[in-house]
Parts: sequence; C-alpha cells; structure tokens
Amino acid sequence: MGIARWALLVAALTTTASCGAPDPTVPDGGVSDAVRARSGDRNLNGANLIGADLSSANLIGANLIGANLTRANLAYADLRNANLTRADLTRADLTRANLTEANLTEANLTEANLGSANLLLANLRGANLTRANLLLANLGSADLSSANLIGADLSSANLTGTSLRNIRCDTSTRWPREFYPVPPPCAP
Repeated sequence: MGIARWALLVAALTTTASCGAPDPTVPDGGVSDAVRARSGDRNLNGANLIGADLSSANLIGANLIGANLTRANLAYADLRNANLTRADLTRADLTRANLTEANLTEANLTEANLGSANLLLANLRGANLTRANLLLANLGSADLSSANLIGADLSSANLTGTSLRNIRCDTSTRWPREFYPVPPPCAP
C-alpha cells in the first residue's frame, strides 16, 4: 500500500472515529463503510454510515440506495447526481450540500438540516421531510410530489418551478411569503 493511500485510510479512520460512537449492531461499527465513502468508493448501496463525518466529501454520482446516514455530517458534501433512493437521512446535517439532480425518492429526511443546500432539479418524490430545515435551500425545479412536508421550514427556500403535487403538509409547515395564502392541502 502506497504512502498516500495509507495516509488517506488513516485520515478516514480518524475522521470516522471522531464522529461518534460506533454502531454496536454492525461488526465493525460501520467504520469500513465510512472509509469506503471517504476513499472514493461510489457503490455504497445499503451502507451503514450512522453518524459518519462526510463533511465536504466528494460523493458525485454515488450509489447510496438504502444507505443509513442517520445523524451523518454531510455539510458541504458534493452529492450531485447521487442516488439516495430510500436512504435514511434522519437528523443528518446537509448544510450547504450540493444535491443538484440527486435522486432522493422515498428518502427519510426527518429533522434533517438542509439549510442553504442546493437541491436544484432534485427528485424528492415521496420523501419524508417532516420537521426538516430548508431555510435558504434552493429547490428550483425539484420534484416534491407526494412528499411529507409536515412541520418543514421552507420559509426562505427557493421553490421556483418546484412540483408540489399531492404533498402532505399542515399549518405547521412554514412557506415562503409568496406562498401565502398557503397551498390548499395545507390550509387550516
């Protein structure tokens, strides 16, 4: 193993070890999946990345179908064109993440922080965004059809051209000023 590759592996292990307690339900605590993600592996289908520190990671085009990213730090991560179908991103930090054209179909983003994230042209059909923070998020031309937006804060999000067909929302959902009165399914 070359020195550069060894240094990358050690850095990934150190970063992963510092992001929280290992998951006791996985033999290696999920450490190897985090190392794979940091070292550029793009096939992370079903990976256990609970609490992983993937801030600023380059995950362009990554396959994260069904991955568990609960409480993961993905702030500033580049997830353009990534496939996060049915991924669990509960309480994940996606602050300023680039999710342009990402597939988040049926992803669980409950209480996720998507503040200032770029979700331009993202597919969020059927996604669960319950109590998610979307302040200053760019959802331009994104597809939120059938998404759960109950309690989500979209109060300063860009929703230009966004599809909101069949969404679930209520009076706790916060909309940008230009959306008042609120869309009919959310009105009291």
